Amino acid sequence: MNGRTPVSPTPRSARPGPLHRGRRGGAALRAVLFDMDGTLVETEQYWGLAMSALAHDLGGTMSAAARERTVGTSMRVAMGILYADLGVERDEAGLQADICRVEERTGELMTAGGIDWRPGARDLLVAVRRAGVRTALVTTTPRRLAALVLARITDDLGADPFDTTVCGDEVPARKPDPAPYLAATAALGVDPAACVVIEDSHAGVTAGLAAGAAVLGVPSLQPLEPRAGLVLRPTLAGLTLDDLVRLADEGVRSAV
Repeated sequence: MNGRTPVSPTPRSARPGPLHRGRRGGAALRAVLFDMDGTLVETEQYWGLAMSALAHDLGGTMSAAARERTVGTSMRVAMGILYADLGVERDEAGLQADICRVEERTGELMTAGGIDWRPGARDLLVAVRRAGVRTALVTTTPRRLAALVLARITDDLGADPFDTTVCGDEVPARKPDPAPYLAATAALGVDPAACVVIEDSHAGVTAGLAAGAAVLGVPSLQPLEPRAGLVLRPTLAGLTLDDLVRLADEGVRSAV
């Protein structure tokens, strides 16, 4: 990550941010909720490499189709996809050991290989913060790995840009369940209907829609199909706060 102009943080004790309305008025935008891997930062490849290494150790090769299906899922679900792809069976102890191996390897790769922004992600996050809109990071990644990415983001921006962070090991259910996004909106003190969720995976999109938020899908490794309530965009490059306001304003009825 290359540092540029720092972004000033919003105090975590602050009340919900100001209402931001489109130029023609309408619904308000109170918060933007960002997924992490594949949405804000280029880290999905590390998970793929770690799972491929595990597949090799289990005597097989993970197919591209199986890897695609694991994007955005919990580690338990991802391991189930991997095992089915390889035609192997693992007991609970083996599953837990494999999860630890993948997470440890992913952390090593993140540390050694660095972390880059997805196209347009940095500029959009900075614009949202400067406008005083509340922000949350909502990720399936466990806290100990998310902390590595958060440290890089904070160092690059000069401050932690998120009012709250919800990690996969801190909620009763993971995406595609809405629990992570509901936990984030509760922590922010905002109505999900006044929020925009930004995601790159089927699981994340499903979670955001189920929580009642407007959802912007920006696919990375996993293609996203059109569905009711979802706005698709190839990247975040060139996206503005006005675009997000309009997305919330229109209830995700048309593309930004």
